[in-house]
Amino acid sequence: MNVHAQPAEPAFVAPLHEPERKSLLRFIACGSVDHGKSTLIGRLLYESKQVFDDQLDALAADSRKFGTQGDALDFSLLLDGLAAEREQNITIDVAYRFFSTARRQFIVIDAPGHEEYTANMATGASVADLALVLVAVEEGLTRQTKRHLVILSMLGVRHVVLAVNKMDRVGWSRDAFGAVETAFRELATDLGFVDIACIPVAAKNGDNVTTRSIHLPWYRGPSLLDYLETVEPARTSNLDPFRMPIQWVNRPDADFRGCSGLITSGEMRVGMPVKIFPAGRVTRIARIATFDGDLGHATAGRSVTLTFTDPLDASRGDIVADAKRAPAVTKRIEARIFWMKDRPLERGQTYLVKLATSTATARVEPGLSIIDLDTRRAVAADGIGANEVGHCTLTFDRAIALDRYEDCRDTGSFVLIDPETFDTVAMGCVEEIVPLQNGPRLATWLPSRAGAVSGKLTRWTETHARSLVKAVSWRATGSLDTFVVTFVISGSTKLAGSVALTEILTKVLIYYGHERIWALVPWGKRQAAP
Repeated sequence: MNVHAQPAEPAFVAPLHEPERKSLLRFIACGSVDHGKSTLIGRLLYESKQVFDDQLDALAADSRKFGTQGDALDFSLLLDGLAAEREQNITIDVAYRFFSTARRQFIVIDAPGHEEYTANMATGASVADLALVLVAVEEGLTRQTKRHLVILSMLGVRHVVLAVNKMDRVGWSRDAFGAVETAFRELATDLGFVDIACIPVAAKNGDNVTTRSIHLPWYRGPSLLDYLETVEPARTSNLDPFRMPIQWVNRPDADFRGCSGLITSGEMRVGMPVKIFPAGRVTRIARIATFDGDLGHATAGRSVTLTFTDPLDASRGDIVADAKRAPAVTKRIEARIFWMKDRPLERGQTYLVKLATSTATARVEPGLSIIDLDTRRAVAADGIGANEVGHCTLTFDRAIALDRYEDCRDTGSFVLIDPETFDTVAMGCVEEIVPLQNGPRLATWLPSRAGAVSGKLTRWTETHARSLVKAVSWRATGSLDTFVVTFVISGSTKLAGSVALTEILTKVLIYYGHERIWALVPWGKRQAAP
């Protein structure tokens, strides 16, 4: 028998393994409208050789049709793909682009700068490790730039790089750059950023984007790409306590029952003691099942199905958590929210709250405030308007498990949903948790305006439409006898129908008014036990 040596790996195979060894950085490009975000990202892709020949041909054609740079390529069109974006020369939707260099992989999030589309920017920032904030040197820090910084702070983005753009328009002035940098650092002092870098660039011509610019001899720092390739934002998802919100109870046959979900933070292993919240039942992990087979250990970002050593009544919305580092269970929180809709958030309103996989009904309590963009201080307010960041207190109709946002992002963040239109109206972060046993007695009482079903029968009032339909259907049923008696006496279907219809219309108005009045009276209402 001949023994052959293992053949050497072909040279062309080695580059295929490189992406597996590179780190990934997700960063968002944000700032005010027309400060050059899309142009900078387009130039970054072009200079780092991430644009193919056919894309360049298409870009040249689009630049002639939609561009604003004369005969030159308009690199913003690499990101602004919607017809409305090209017609208006603004970014509307969030654009995600992947690219890679020799040292790192990137996912860049190009966010709109227009105030009307701030919600899109907040959506992109929620998944970013780092923020690239663009400021046009001539305009400085605008109100929208300040709003973006407050949103970044709220969402826990702690690494920020300021790109002072359009330096060519001020003759590459060091003083102009310094003025913007000073104002920016003063603004960011109380926003919780742990790392701030300031880099002068001219995105239109590519100065200091991927290589150092000869026009900036006084600048001694790295180019933008050099900085992005070397910065190390803190990632703590595997250091956070173990959390797995249950998405689905997996029962393919009578012999198997498991709880499926995404591990949002921390890590787990077979035999590890865990608790199922909000009930707080204690058990141990028996199996970690996946499509590829069982695992002995799993970390954040992995979707798994868990089985336990004890029979448990767990369902969607519950959270599997580390028994020693448990989440809080409460009906009342203090939160910072970003409001997205024109109709302001006001006290007494009710919304659906979606936190991880759990859904409940939330009431807005008195004591609203908004963040002043100039002072970054909370100011008391009657309501929180569109694109404003503020504080509010929410009371839930049932106890749910959660964390503070700074302790665990995925189980400390939520969205508010309009119960009638099902539009997402706000995103929020849990700042403080009121312990369940110390919650005020009145905090469990839900409002008398239209509520929503959250899996429990806690709806005490009705919408106007439901009340009206009930009144009409009841009177129509009750007027059948009037129709029959009138027909027997008169022998005329026309007369009988007219009398019955008149009765329906008059009594519907009386009944509807009576119901709406009683719907506003809190006396005699009681919440069902959770």
